[in-house]
Amino acid sequence: MKLLILLASCFSLNFLAAQDLAFTPLFNGKDLSGWVDVNTSPETWRVENGEIVCTGLPIGVMRSEKQYENFILEIEWKHMEAGGNSGIFIWSEGTPFSDEEPLTKAMEVQMLELEWSTIHDRTDDYVHGELFPTMGMTATPDNPRGNRSKSIEKRCLGKGQWNKYIIVAVDGMVKLSVNGKFVNGIRDSQRKKGYLCLEAEGSEIHFRNIRIMELPGGVITPEQIAPVVN
Repeated sequence: MKLLILLASCFSLNFLAAQDLAFTPLFNGKDLSGWVDVNTSPETWRVENGEIVCTGLPIGVMRSEKQYENFILEIEWKHMEAGGNSGIFIWSEGTPFSDEEPLTKAMEVQMLELEWSTIHDRTDDYVHGELFPTMGMTATPDNPRGNRSKSIEKRCLGKGQWNKYIIVAVDGMVKLSVNGKFVNGIRDSQRKKGYLCLEAEGSEIHFRNIRIMELPGGVITPEQIAPVVN
């Protein structure tokens, strides 16, 4: 309830029917029901011990069966290798951008293992929990690093340790909580409704406890909705 009150004050949402809002699991802990492999392989994604295990290869995505507009998304994740790179895409087209680019046009919420920046000699440039539009999509970062928004505090844990993201996505605005504190935001997203996608990007990552609370819709134009994937 405290989170709903915060959202009402931050986003001027109508929560008069807040008692009707509830979280729905996006992963049942047993299989990949509700998710569609877009362009990886049958070996890329599996379920073990109540977790989604992603090998990271081939690079690509697995998308939700349906599109989402305004929501609160909770997800836990942990990298298994130093320098691992992954993320979750929101408001995604749910398809690869091109034959040469296996990822998708969307807003990315990055999941970067702590040693990535050191391994790639970009210690002062990159932090985990970045928010950024991909494949030509546009948005305005709260904490700019180019077209990306970087977290203002480093809160992620390293390989083999679970991290929890809470993603609040409302009317083209995204706020990200990392392990219990909101540390990043981006706004004016070109897209306001689309698919969710989990990303395979070269290294093993695990996901669990994925659930979503759908919020009331807003004023939206057809151009702000991702095309429906048949």
